[in-house]
Amino acid sequence: MILEVCANSYQSAMNAQQAGAHRIELCSELAVGGITPSYGLIKQVTEALSIPVFILVRPRSGNFTYTNEEFDIIKQDIQICKDLGCAGIVSGVLHDDNTVDVERTQALVELSRPLPFTFHRAFDWVPNPAKALRQLKDMGVNRILTSGQEASAEKGVALLSTLKEQANGAIGILPGGGIKPSNAMLFKQADFSEIHVSASKIEVVNEYPSVPMNSDKFFDETIRSYSCKETIEDILRGIA
Repeated sequence: MILEVCANSYQSAMNAQQAGAHRIELCSELAVGGITPSYGLIKQVTEALSIPVFILVRPRSGNFTYTNEEFDIIKQDIQICKDLGCAGIVSGVLHDDNTVDVERTQALVELSRPLPFTFHRAFDWVPNPAKALRQLKDMGVNRILTSGQEASAEKGVALLSTLKEQANGAIGILPGGGIKPSNAMLFKQADFSEIHVSASKIEVVNEYPSVPMNSDKFFDETIRSYSCKETIEDILRGIA
């Protein structure tokens, strides 16, 4: 079983490789679901790691419906990722009603080639997952990252299994969301070939600042989150 680690920093990426993970998805700001990492981070990680590095390409937090300008940013970022030698792209676009924007997503799939393309957890917002799966399969998407449209993949395992059966090997279903050492084996028993984890550890690094950097205290500025080497090793032992 392949273990993909969602790494939010250089340290997280190195921890993932040292622990024995098979692949990473590199992003920034996991607290908002992840956004595109910086050019410098992508370059440093791709140069340092020997395992495949997939990049989350998402220009901002919030929904997955983008302006023309934001869509242009996505396309430019994908080209940068290709130029830097990344191994795969993770992205996707929805309409205002959360159905798959087939035209724009297809354009991103074509631009990403020959790299594999993962449709990210925007899938968990689509109103008709069976229809969305067919659309993504037809446009050549390689895999779908999803929690089964639940708060965690463990709660969504029934839909995940249904999607895997519907996909019939033509497109991968990558369970992700709340997977940890205590439940990782569930997905191997359900015959999934890969899982996606963050293996996050929270570390308090300072007291709350007298001058916060965000006006509504949306982020906790006393902590740092990173992928924990020991947790990744525990998950790998559990799915061995």
